[in-house]
Amino acid sequence: MYLQKGSIKISVLSRGGKEAVVAMLGPGDFFGEGALTGQPIRIGTATATALTTVLIIDKAAMLRLLRDEPTFSERFISYMLARNLRIEADLVDHLFNSSEKRLARTLLLLARYGDQTGPERRIPKISQETLAEMVGTTRSRVNFFMNKFRDLGFIEYNGDITINTALLGVVLHD
Repeated sequence: MYLQKGSIKISVLSRGGKEAVVAMLGPGDFFGEGALTGQPIRIGTATATALTTVLIIDKAAMLRLLRDEPTFSERFISYMLARNLRIEADLVDHLFNSSEKRLARTLLLLARYGDQTGPERRIPKISQETLAEMVGTTRSRVNFFMNKFRDLGFIEYNGDITINTALLGVVLHD
């Protein structure tokens, strides 16, 4: 599947019922590629978080595109390799960084969606619960750090979140 417009949350659910958000996707992202490998069971759930348009590409058509269209094939492979590197970086981040730094990194990554430029970037409305699921901490810890970031001038929020990327980057390099 190819996300043309909107945003999608990819999440997994533990046997105990705990949800973890493993990706937030935006326009230009692919998902559902497990079908190409014959993955028998989906491990994640895709949920639209805004008005979304998705192009569903039939498995046979996708395999044909990958085989016959070198430009498309190169783009798709580049995308998958970049996503794999991102997942690896997310794992390292989760293993070695505090929840405060993980939240800062998550906000910075979310701010890169869209065509925004300059030192400030907006993130569409996202709940602290969803941020907690992405970071792997509690909503109360996310609330504490969001208030801290706001008091330090790293972010502003009232619905949408505006991030001063230069200042928030300092938190990541502390």
